[in-house]
Amino acid sequence: MGTPSSYERIYAVVARVPLGKVATYGQIANLAGLPGRARQVGYALHALPAGSELPWHRVINARGEVSRRAELGWEGFQRQLLEEEGAIFDSAGRVDLERCRWEPLSITAPGKEK
Repeated sequence: MGTPSSYERIYAVVARVPLGKVATYGQIANLAGLPGRARQVGYALHALPAGSELPWHRVINARGEVSRRAELGWEGFQRQLLEEEGAIFDSAGRVDLERCRWEPLSITAPGKEK
């Protein structure tokens, strides 16, 4: 079995972000062993096939905001999905990362996240 691709590593981390929590692009990159590659996380999520069940919407930027997209309407859709899971946005359109950020106890111990 070969080494997983960077996208596979990113997807494996994103899959572990629990309901009601968010992670930043940079955080996902670090946990996937790709420090400094936050943009690559964005590219990987953009490459997901339509209908993917990966919780891509739980990944936001370091300011706690839904990142802008080229396709119209996607920011609102992502925000809606997050709000349905309990995320609260302030008047500036930000999620409180101190309250909502996923902090895994160990990336190598499945089922042990907060």
